Amino acid sequence: MTLQTSYSPIPAQPAARETRFILPFMRNVYSDFAEPFAWTAFRIAIGGMLMIEGWPKIVAPLAQSGFVEGLGFYPGWLWSPVLAAMQFFGGLLIALGLLTRPLALANAVMLAITLWFHYSHPYGHAFLTQAGLDIVNAGGNGLFTAEGLQRLGDGGTKFLEQVQTKAELASLFWTGGAFLFAAFGGGRLSLDRFIGREF
Repeated sequence: MTLQTSYSPIPAQPAARETRFILPFMRNVYSDFAEPFAWTAFRIAIGGMLMIEGWPKIVAPLAQSGFVEGLGFYPGWLWSPVLAAMQFFGGLLIALGLLTRPLALANAVMLAITLWFHYSHPYGHAFLTQAGLDIVNAGGNGLFTAEGLQRLGDGGTKFLEQVQTKAELASLFWTGGAFLFAAFGGGRLSLDRFIGREF
């Protein structure tokens, strides 16, 4: 009879299966080149897009006050600049791979709320009133180009559907990307890895 002297509540993890390649000489190309550079390019893309979207908010930090209060974040004068800074400067640091996990997590939550907002507050079915449709149907009276008249023949319904789809897909892409970096960090070519510490 053997007495168990220690107990570990964490079950042993199965050994990771080694990938078997048809072309074994490609192993190092994938692990030493493709993986770190793809991870870095995607990190820069996610951080860069956050910076592009955050820049107008940095220039006018209180412009989103009413909007964020409408989402339930009070006071707007505080949350609007905080979210602007988190998006722009957080995006910059994510692109550099510094403080990647916490900034990616914070931005992922913000982006998930944005995704929910786009889904629950669609742009609508059309943006032209009946008077606008009458102008379009009368040939535009010089207000619209031929291409504009063609796009607006249905009152802008198809155009707004495309805008809605792009808003939802872009938010989904950014949210997933930010959560990915929150989960796995900045990767091999990041400042976090360079200094040897992650937060």
